[in-house]
Amino acid sequence: MTKEKILVVDDEEDILELVRYNLSREGYKILCASSGEEGLKIARAEIPDLIVLDLMLPGVDGLDVARRLKGDDATRKIPIVMLTAKGEESDIITGLELGAEDYITKPFSTKVLVARVRAVFRRNIQDAPEEKDVHKIHEITIHPGRHEVLVNEKPVQLTFTEFGILDFLVKRPGWVFTRNQIVDAVRGDDYFVTDRSVDVQIVGLRKKLGKASRHIETVRGVGYRLKE
Repeated sequence: MTKEKILVVDDEEDILELVRYNLSREGYKILCASSGEEGLKIARAEIPDLIVLDLMLPGVDGLDVARRLKGDDATRKIPIVMLTAKGEESDIITGLELGAEDYITKPFSTKVLVARVRAVFRRNIQDAPEEKDVHKIHEITIHPGRHEVLVNEKPVQLTFTEFGILDFLVKRPGWVFTRNQIVDAVRGDDYFVTDRSVDVQIVGLRKKLGKASRHIETVRGVGYRLKE
């Protein structure tokens, strides 16, 4: 039986109980919160292994909860799976930009939710590299084990997805990848995403890399590559 601790934040009691019941059946330890304020308090006190977060919350909404968690060194590495009725492309893009691991829209299948949670934990285990796996190219250095990026030896703060994209491209300089290939590599082939959201991630990544962003090239009609 697994021992991972999951915080579920949702103001609908029936949804909260549904998620709690199905995840606890899988052996996860479940913490529950019915508001953004309560979710933040529990997250900071308990440091869960994953957070299932509704966006439409009273008071502090889910996006603001995610923003605060990702801006706090104590909680920024906690994976977030957003679970919400807000399924517009703009909402999905905003969630991904904030560093969410996944985005599931209501109504949802509990089997899909459990599978997505398992996938997040599986990726985190697979992506726990050794210190020797440091990658350097041009003025960019990536320490996967530390989840750290340096440009000219100065740290750059990236979201989970931005880091994953850069790490993927740096490992294969000169290769051109489609948007779907990039998503499959970073999040898995069962992850719903649009071309637009990938482009938004690249825009954010380039902005944070500054002058080093010139090494990420757009190949029209295909996708992206990192210069050799």
